[in-house]
Amino acid sequence: MAFAAFASSDAAVTKPPRRKSTIALVLLLPGILYMVLFFLTPLISLVITSFQAELPGGDIGDYVPGLQWQNYVESASEYLPHILRAFGYALVATVFALIISYPIAYFIGVKARRWPLLQSMMLTLVIAPFFISFLLRTLAWKQILSDESPVVQALKAVAILPADGHLTGTPFAVIFGLTYNFIPFMTLPLYTTLERLDTRFLEAGSDLYANPATTFLKITVPLSMPGIISGTLLTFIPAAGDYINASRDFLGSSKTAMLGNAIEANFLTLQNYPVAAALSIILMAVILVLVGVYVRRSGTEDLL
Repeated sequence: MAFAAFASSDAAVTKPPRRKSTIALVLLLPGILYMVLFFLTPLISLVITSFQAELPGGDIGDYVPGLQWQNYVESASEYLPHILRAFGYALVATVFALIISYPIAYFIGVKARRWPLLQSMMLTLVIAPFFISFLLRTLAWKQILSDESPVVQALKAVAILPADGHLTGTPFAVIFGLTYNFIPFMTLPLYTTLERLDTRFLEAGSDLYANPATTFLKITVPLSMPGIISGTLLTFIPAAGDYINASRDFLGSSKTAMLGNAIEANFLTLQNYPVAAALSIILMAVILVLVGVYVRRSGTEDLL
């Protein structure tokens, strides 16, 4: 009798979790359907397209389903310079964005705490570029860095730039554009982390006779590491796939074309859909590997 009562009470205890799990599943169902419809389905379609074969005797853009592994080999070999430029430019731009953004985020998040109005104004200035189109901002820098601009003329006048030199169409212009456009993506995660930084740790470092450089390297940087990891990921990933800054219509040229430009050309101009899809899969796979290694080496696996 006692055993039956214990069993019934145990069954009663296990019922609420089942109801909660059902409710949680119902609440998650719209998000799951959204991910399946707008992420998983296009990804599967992209993978299938990357293996398609050219239709014999067909027109440009006519392909049939197949298992053409050569699409990946040919794409990687033909567009290897584009791949190297994409990740090389993205890496350099990420480093520059970190160097520029960290002092800004540190001042807003730590030093400006005593002046809330100044803190709000500076944070607004960081966010302000989001209110202007990405294309318009890049186009504006194309005009600023053009050969006829006062900036270029001044650089030539002081012999920093040769008389026949150019800024647009060079790796400098592309990296500059990537750095400028993605600085907010670096600054905001850094600010979020540094704004929660307990300044008593910094005071303790001073009390223990640590100089400012040691305090920064031993206390501030380790405590802000989650923001550094988040900011670098939010900068590097879109920068590696960017095709606006490196386009010849903006800051780049044919010699600075990145992987995104190759994907755009094969998809829209050449209508070589298998190659465009294969390059997209290669880009995504390399980014996933690099991000996984980077996060694990930095000791912040919880960000994955």
